[in-house]
Amino acid sequence: MLERLAALEAADTVAPAYTSSGYIRFLDAAGHPAIAPPWGTLTAIDLNFGTIGWQVTLGEFDDLTDRGVPPTGTENYGGPIVTAGGVVFIGATQDEKFRAFATDTGALLWEIELPAGGYATPATYLANGRQFVVIAAGGGKMGTRSGDSYVAFALPE
Repeated sequence: MLERLAALEAADTVAPAYTSSGYIRFLDAAGHPAIAPPWGTLTAIDLNFGTIGWQVTLGEFDDLTDRGVPPTGTENYGGPIVTAGGVVFIGATQDEKFRAFATDTGALLWEIELPAGGYATPATYLANGRQFVVIAAGGGKMGTRSGDSYVAFALPE
């Protein structure tokens, strides 16, 4: 039995064949993804036919937009929700905005800046007969500020 324990202790000290030092992003000198844009998209898929209904670029870098570059999209963390009224809500973007899109066309209906990145899937709820959408704004990814807010919006009556 002691021999077996000694063998196990010796096995614990052997260096692993492979290690990970974390996820390293492939970025250019300005800190943008070093691949061709778009760097983030929101896509509506028709599940009946397996086709793309529409696709929009999701997110933008202000420094590129200020130089006249069309929106490139950003890395995205967090999914969308869809309401029965035909609206898609999503945060997820490095530009820390929360957006609403029309489900039938992908047209941007509304956007607002969050206090920190909304890297979470939003939720919807009903209170006193009014529908709300809420998102956690915790940020902290991709060099963005950290936060500790839940931000809720009342949908039009």
